[in-house]
Amino acid sequence: MDQDNNSEDDLVGPSEDASEEESLPSRPPGLSDSEAVELLWQVRAQRRQSSPELPETVTRLTAPDGSLLYLVGTAHFSDSSKKDVATTIRAVQPDVVVVELCQYRVSMLKMDEKTLLKEAKDINLDKVQQAIKQNGVMSGLMQILLLKVSAHITEQLGMAPGGEFREAFKQAGRVPFCKFHLGDRPIPVTFKRAIAALSLWQKARLAWGLCFLSDPISKEDVEKCKQKDLLEQTMLEMIGEFPALHQTIVAERDIYLTHTLRQAARCVEAPPNAQKVPAVVVGVVGMGHVPGIERNWEKDLNIQEIMSVAPPSRFGWMLRTVLKAGVIGVLGYACYRAGGGMGRALLSLPAVQSLLDNLRPLPPAAA
Repeated sequence: MDQDNNSEDDLVGPSEDASEEESLPSRPPGLSDSEAVELLWQVRAQRRQSSPELPETVTRLTAPDGSLLYLVGTAHFSDSSKKDVATTIRAVQPDVVVVELCQYRVSMLKMDEKTLLKEAKDINLDKVQQAIKQNGVMSGLMQILLLKVSAHITEQLGMAPGGEFREAFKQAGRVPFCKFHLGDRPIPVTFKRAIAALSLWQKARLAWGLCFLSDPISKEDVEKCKQKDLLEQTMLEMIGEFPALHQTIVAERDIYLTHTLRQAARCVEAPPNAQKVPAVVVGVVGMGHVPGIERNWEKDLNIQEIMSVAPPSRFGWMLRTVLKAGVIGVLGYACYRAGGGMGRALLSLPAVQSLLDNLRPLPPAAA
């Protein structure tokens, strides 16, 4: 089922820290509402550059109705990417900005860097509980492992993730009439489909690799992620090891992001007579999604296929139940070592209680 991620339009308002050169003109006395709207439209049109010089990380795509998409490929821990986003939005003065976020991650847009840095490093029991409650035991634990990877990068770089999305949010608030859309597939769907696509052995290998990730990462390494050739080589390596994971986490989200970007790239109504004119859209996505969006841009896409999670077979259910029991046993031992309070908190989770109910032996059949 297609999810409408465009309900966050009201997030964007006038930015209080806009620079003087970007500030909007004061409303002249006696100007009607319709005249004020037309004046702001003209101001934006004057600021919009018809042939802007944009960073090399920007790809331009055209919709059938003539609407333009400026797709900014970013590295998620990069000051350079933040500058690329700001430069692009200021130059093209878009009607819509679409970012690679879903409603489950929108909170990062309004948090300051210091708070985000602390949150990214702090993986506590509350986060474990929330992840399991939201995604189920296996998907929730996998999300925690991925958060651990993010925390590792955060600690190495001293930089909170998602700076380019916060910059896009800030810059969109400075553009008259600009809407802000969340363009990514809901993260619970992605995690559930990713877990369902992996074999038991692949899950174990992936979890092991994430648990023991300790390689040092420099800011230079992050900036290299913006080079398409290096990124495509990394993707090819990942496809060889976990093809199903690449399909659900990268390829399927390429399709979903393309769909939301095309939804945004539709004609808009221009004052004073609501004439339809081509829209200008800025998309902010990780560089790894740019090639897939380019490939899918003119294709017929079926979003329903990538929004469903197939029900497990009986054998698969039994296998997962045994695996969950093992995982909870390990967690229980860890909680025992950490203290009884954490163990009681884990056992109080509805997902864990449900699993324990499933593991209880059935009553003997009546003779």
